[in-house]
Amino acid sequence: MACNSHKPEFRCIMYYTGQHPVAPPLEELTPLTHVAVAFMSPGVFNDPGRKEWPLFTTVDEVRSKFPNGTKIMVAIGGWGDTAGFSAAAQTDATRKTFAENLAKMVAATGADGVDIDWEYPGGNGEDYKQLPNDQKSWEIEAYPLLLAEVRRALGPQKVISAAVPGLKRDMLAFTHQTVPRIMRYVDFLNVMTYDLMNRRDNVTKHHTGVKLSLEAVDAYIAAGAAPERLNLGFAFYVRWFKTEHEACAKASPIGCPTPQLEDPQTGADLGRGGAFAWHDPVPANLVDSFSRALRQGTYDEEDGGYYYWDPSEDIWWTFDTVDAIKRKFPAILKRRDLGGVFAWALGEDAPRFEHFSALKYGLKDFLKEKEEL
Repeated sequence: MACNSHKPEFRCIMYYTGQHPVAPPLEELTPLTHVAVAFMSPGVFNDPGRKEWPLFTTVDEVRSKFPNGTKIMVAIGGWGDTAGFSAAAQTDATRKTFAENLAKMVAATGADGVDIDWEYPGGNGEDYKQLPNDQKSWEIEAYPLLLAEVRRALGPQKVISAAVPGLKRDMLAFTHQTVPRIMRYVDFLNVMTYDLMNRRDNVTKHHTGVKLSLEAVDAYIAAGAAPERLNLGFAFYVRWFKTEHEACAKASPIGCPTPQLEDPQTGADLGRGGAFAWHDPVPANLVDSFSRALRQGTYDEEDGGYYYWDPSEDIWWTFDTVDAIKRKFPAILKRRDLGGVFAWALGEDAPRFEHFSALKYGLKDFLKEKEEL
């Protein structure tokens, strides 16, 4: 059962999380088209007799916080919560049970659809050291089959999206063979063009920069996804990483080495990097360095990203400023004629919502220019 092929309206999607369940006043939310409430665990849907659908809030409560007409979706999964997807994808019968339960949940909660956030089919998820990729290769073929069953169960009117990896090394299930099949069953893909530097890296780069974001978008387009069905991801949070002092001091801090960031045996985080939302207090041990990053950081015109290397504490800072967000519209959205934007996550930008406002006004200018062409 294929999705409608006509060109959709431009999408503006916000994830709404249990960690930060807050939103601006209604009058400030007019650009939004969809809200994805995160998360419900995929394992919930593998029980044939399931009748309860645990979520930190209700769809009706979320709907009351957003403008009339905003589609409210339930996001399933998230980083580290993949075992339920693997169990669901194994056979025709398990896929059918999972999909039928999704349909029951949508009907019971009044949701407008679901966002499938499997990170990641085929491997390279949080557990990739415990369950190597060769033990998950079967998921590559099973993933579009699972999406097909979900579409059959939900029908053509409900929204189905998928959050998909932004790094090529993680796109194991997104190939020339699979992407055209995937696109038959989803309305759009949320390309996670953030965390593009993470603990599996060993040199500094922009975690949500323009160059790497374009590479991600181009990979999906090359594999068969129509640009208007891709949404560009924005990050309403900050990332930092420790660096090797001598190497970073002698050359450009962009591309300079880091110490080992994850345990090579277990894949565990070694605490030499991290992230925090704009909503949250800055960790006490990082206050001084982050203050310098805000005052002294600069924008990399070549690769497109705001950064600061702190030589006194050997910390690499990478995050989007208001200006960096606005630059992405001509640099990425316009150049590739994409169909939408999304952010992780709305409440993470509270209480000032400066980055959300930058996205909103960047979107307004972008759409105005599109209408004039």
